[in-house]
Amino acid sequence: MLTEESRRRSFPSLADRIYLNTAAEGIPPLEVGEALQAYFRDKQLGMDGRQNHFRQLEAVKERTAELFGLAADEIGICSCTSEAYNLAALALRLREGDEVVINDLDFPAGVTPWLQPGCPATVRCWRARDGALHVEDLVGLLGPRTRLVTTSLVSFFNGFRLHLPSVVEAVRKHSPALLAVDVTQAVGRIPLDLAGADLIVSSTHKWILASHGGGLVGVPRERAGAWVVPAGGWFNLENAFGPERFERAVSKSGAAGFSVGMPNFPAIYAIRAALDYLQTVGVAAIAAAARPLVLACLEGLTRLPVELLSPRDPVALAGILAFRHPKADEIAARLRAKNIHIMHQAGRMRVAVHGYNTAADVEGFLQRLTEAL
Repeated sequence: MLTEESRRRSFPSLADRIYLNTAAEGIPPLEVGEALQAYFRDKQLGMDGRQNHFRQLEAVKERTAELFGLAADEIGICSCTSEAYNLAALALRLREGDEVVINDLDFPAGVTPWLQPGCPATVRCWRARDGALHVEDLVGLLGPRTRLVTTSLVSFFNGFRLHLPSVVEAVRKHSPALLAVDVTQAVGRIPLDLAGADLIVSSTHKWILASHGGGLVGVPRERAGAWVVPAGGWFNLENAFGPERFERAVSKSGAAGFSVGMPNFPAIYAIRAALDYLQTVGVAAIAAAARPLVLACLEGLTRLPVELLSPRDPVALAGILAFRHPKADEIAARLRAKNIHIMHQAGRMRVAVHGYNTAADVEGFLQRLTEAL
């Protein structure tokens, strides 16, 4: 990534396999492993190691802010996107009559908090047509009672890439709703323009090539008052150890309120190293290198007897392609026997192309898939 030499140096585990499953699990560069060792060395210092821990945390906030187009103090770190969305549900304090818009291309983390029996809001589903979400279909779901529209920028299901400016315009014009955007399948893979998003979340173990245990949260300063998480804890509180600590708890507003306890410092070290690595390579360079591979894969799939689930419009794609076949399990097993790694679930197969993939990876995958079919 992006040369054969740097690929061998940072990703030696890819030498003898075709790995096209980054949308599920990214392969971290060796620099991330070195960062985890650095955490262990700092942890052995006991309390003296905390200074280094918190330096790493501040560095992660700065680098995440650069990716999200925010300032460092508009970034919070939690454990995962599921935690972020559940804390967001607490912050909204929804009531009977409120409405939340989800969509059927989204990951469960962003959908299910609003479907729980304890959520009093009415849920409306923005449904895809031909593998894509159309803004005109969203408009009909918006109204004065809409409190939240939540969506992924890139769908985990089929790779559909949302045109965010059009969504922002529709939400602002037709409702007073907040807009939450999950960038898990986009950050680190394509350059981001998140202007207009009121809440930004991402996991850390996929395209940014870090570890599990991290959830990146961004809240623009002007929206901080809308996201005050009423959760117990200490790291998220204004004065957790003050003289009134047994009388009241006051949560920090905005992104800081999503970090309810001691940060997961091993994950923080890994995230910092991964973001440093991506910054050195350049997300724009990754996108430019991987784009032809995605298009070649798309073209190859359209010639095969599979049901393409992804949009055929290249503009609506980032790094994921999905398709369906009645014998998906058997086909995936044949591919795995050839050391080709893709995702398969309930008849759906999915490939994901990152900067460490090569033209030979795509050609090898299409050749073996053709043979398996």
